[in-house]
Amino acid sequence: MASSSSSGAAPATPSSTSCASPGGDPPGRTRVLQEVRHPGEARRGRVWQTDPVRVYLGSDHAGYELKAALVEWLEKAGHQAVDCGPATYDPQDDYPVYVMRAASAVAADPESLGIVIGGSGNGEQIAANKVTGIRAALAWSAETARLARLHNDANVVSLGARMHPVQDAVGFAQVFLETAFSGEARHARRLEMIADYERTGELPPVPGGH
Repeated sequence: MASSSSSGAAPATPSSTSCASPGGDPPGRTRVLQEVRHPGEARRGRVWQTDPVRVYLGSDHAGYELKAALVEWLEKAGHQAVDCGPATYDPQDDYPVYVMRAASAVAADPESLGIVIGGSGNGEQIAANKVTGIRAALAWSAETARLARLHNDANVVSLGARMHPVQDAVGFAQVFLETAFSGEARHARRLEMIADYERTGELPPVPGGH
């Protein structure tokens, strides 16, 4: 099990861009994107093919130390880390305050990704998914992080800081950022069903014969 922030003073969060910062490409690198047509839709969606990426992060006290480690790794790897808080360690803080800000920033910046961090990551995933346009996935292994992007086009990954050593959790985040959505028709179709429900509140129709 990874240690939590409840013992001792938490390290200072490395400097990163403010959550309210305007958009723009991450400095020094160029995005490469692929156009994917969703079945039944004229519009196209863009998915990541290579780094770098702007990454919005939010956590609570349990995820504070891991968030700091992720910000440091992201910046060393050439990504743009945008820290949505908390700015200081507070053992009584509430994850929705910061997690939903990070998720909202991702929703408003479609070419970005997000990382939300808590003790288990469960509550953070739930909170992030309440934001329209967010597809948050809980990753507990490199494979679940990979499939979250490859099959589900997740734009936010949730990590449990108390569930994994820091090195492993950072590795999950790395896999998540480096994996692109496959764009396969079956996956795109299912994502459109979810998006349609989010827009209309109407359940997907049951196929004939079922």
